[in-house]
Amino acid sequence: MIELLRNRRSIRKYTSQKVEAEKIELLKEAALRSPSSKNINPWEFVFVDDKEVIEKLKSCKPHGVTPLSTAPLAIVVCADETKNDVWVEDCSIASILLQLAAQSLDLGSCWVQIRKRMHDETVPAEKYIQDLLNIPENFRVLSIVTVGYPEKQRDGKPFEELQFEKIRMNDFEK
Repeated sequence: MIELLRNRRSIRKYTSQKVEAEKIELLKEAALRSPSSKNINPWEFVFVDDKEVIEKLKSCKPHGVTPLSTAPLAIVVCADETKNDVWVEDCSIASILLQLAAQSLDLGSCWVQIRKRMHDETVPAEKYIQDLLNIPENFRVLSIVTVGYPEKQRDGKPFEELQFEKIRMNDFEK
């Protein structure tokens, strides 16, 4: 696991190579194995590999959607907010597990934030995606995880660049 973390970087440009069906099935399994508070599992996932739909997803907000320009796979992470008050945390865990699973399959990934972002001045990005993908109103959209083969390999962050000053032992002030 530590090697996955050491080597994982956000990938914003992908090759045109499609993600194989076997790898998509493994990503689905990883998503469904994601832990959630009280094992309620409020999350649901919309796997999108239709290039036209991914192109429309790219219009969900004006900034931060570059990975959708070349991604052959986009996974919309959402949850039924009526099932659990910590759906944001549950979906966050699922999103990062999807990214780590992608890394383990020699794929790149990037988190595209949706919650609390706007499509335009009046329509939230969430609402745009709900309408596009027929997601019910009681479902909230946290993120889109893009997945594909990296256009170029990126090295993980060097150990020397880790912010160890952000680690405290036993007391915040010490």
